[in-house]
Amino acid sequence: MSGPDRAVEGFRKVFGAEPEGVWAAPGRVNLIGEHTDYNDGFVMPLALPHTCLAAARARTDGVLRLHSGDAPGGVVELRVDELAPVADDAGGDRGGWAAYPAGVAWALRDAGVLTGAAAGGADLHYTSTVPTGAGLSSSAALEVVTASALNELYGLGLEPLRIAQLCQRAENVFVGVPCGIMDQTASACCTDGNALFLDTRELSLRQVPFDLAAEGLRLLVVDTQVKHELGDGAYANRRAACEAGARALGVRALRDVAYERLNEALGTLAGDETLVKRVRHVVTEDHRVEEVIERLDAGATRSIGPILTDGHASCRDDFEISCAELDLVVETANAAGALGARMTGGGFGGSAIVLVEEADAESVGKAVTEAFAAAGYRAPRIFPAVPSAGARRLA
Repeated sequence: MSGPDRAVEGFRKVFGAEPEGVWAAPGRVNLIGEHTDYNDGFVMPLALPHTCLAAARARTDGVLRLHSGDAPGGVVELRVDELAPVADDAGGDRGGWAAYPAGVAWALRDAGVLTGAAAGGADLHYTSTVPTGAGLSSSAALEVVTASALNELYGLGLEPLRIAQLCQRAENVFVGVPCGIMDQTASACCTDGNALFLDTRELSLRQVPFDLAAEGLRLLVVDTQVKHELGDGAYANRRAACEAGARALGVRALRDVAYERLNEALGTLAGDETLVKRVRHVVTEDHRVEEVIERLDAGATRSIGPILTDGHASCRDDFEISCAELDLVVETANAAGALGARMTGGGFGGSAIVLVEEADAESVGKAVTEAFAAAGYRAPRIFPAVPSAGARRLA
């Protein structure tokens, strides 16, 4: 049974009716540009073939009924006109997985996109192949597929980039995660066979051809299947440090610190080693994105490998968001013949990416798996990252 068929069957079992359609939104992997999006910088993600599916049907009573085939528990029932963000100091659970789609409905209403007492009501059944906790944006896929379904069910006429912006607001304000715009934009706007070059300040998009198979290359995703508790709250701490660095340098965001004047900027921050490290990562990471773009435009795809590895070193040493498992992936893969490797996502676990020659993919993957076994770690999940389409209707 296909994914859409399973989604339809799940909807029928839960809600006892036929859905009006099935929508999909993918997870993403970030090729380069880590923790630069909330600094108004540059990123370069690509959508994965792994998707979150939503079978959906509009309601006329303003009730939102949510069900996940992948999470425990039954149907979560909410009134759209009663949705409101939880105060930052309230503590406790903001609603588990259902907070993400509920936040999307709230964001659509709050923006004046959904109006009327009954607007926004819907039955939605979800099923997903995006690994959770792997740094592959399963939450953004859930948000974007919800917005895509409501967009069509209610004829809202929202463009993909606007969907991404509203989903980011849902996660920032309703869920309480201070993420940047990259994940939602990747899920909404990526296209098949391309990586997405996104300027997060200008919100300009450029689809960059990234056909690795045609060049005899492969990009592996190595899901370490670990998420360290150290990561709890660390994202917000890193963002706060970047904002403090920008204030200290008198710029709107770290994107405005010229790479050519980085040493001068770091001299201004001398005495605060943490700010020096955080600023150095963001400024050099933006530069690495530009370098990768230049090399891909020149057809020199293999030459981006060392840039990926340099990016990992910066994430590890300056932004301090790596962990032993991610470091082991990068070190082992490069020693086994990879062209380059780096952690991807928020850090403290999750996934790494490895650029390899097609002929070396199996041996490099085997080396990483064996290294994990020798270290006593859980076996990693390894699969190819194939640049895929963004959010879309399937049925």
